[in-house]
Amino acid sequence: MKLETERLLLRDINESHIEDILRIRSNEVTNKFVQRNSPKNNYDALQFILTIKEKTKNNQTVYQGISLKDQPNLIGTICLWNFSEDRKTAEVGYELLPEYHRQGIMSEALKAVLDLGFNELDLEEIVAITNKLNENSKGLLVKHDFILQEGKEDEGFPDNIIFSLKRLSSDRK
Repeated sequence: MKLETERLLLRDINESHIEDILRIRSNEVTNKFVQRNSPKNNYDALQFILTIKEKTKNNQTVYQGISLKDQPNLIGTICLWNFSEDRKTAEVGYELLPEYHRQGIMSEALKAVLDLGFNELDLEEIVAITNKLNENSKGLLVKHDFILQEGKEDEGFPDNIIFSLKRLSSDRK
């Protein structure tokens, strides 16, 4: 699958993206607000890519690499994952190399993925979980009309907050 916006290409990741995935997922700034096992080397990045490819094949995730149209390298990723059993709700996740922050890139990518989620995958709700101190992420979500879910907790992650965006009835096909 490939999505295109004015400036961006969103596309499936594959083995040719090992160094990009290593750079994105091991970046200190990117990982400041994320608890995960970051890849330490190309082998770890390859294992991650193979896992994502398998989960994509099994419809467990829609995982896209983000690149500028005039550049081959990935500068970030965005995904829909953690689908509910009835496939009406999914969680969105995203990351972007810091040198591309504050340029509207993730906003452009998120708009495309929200459109895909609501109009192609027929989701009714998209959830986003972010660290309460991640001002860039919170601002992005609010800009795209996500609503903070007061009192809802990300079990086991007390520093996280949960946002939700429900499909408007006017979004239906």
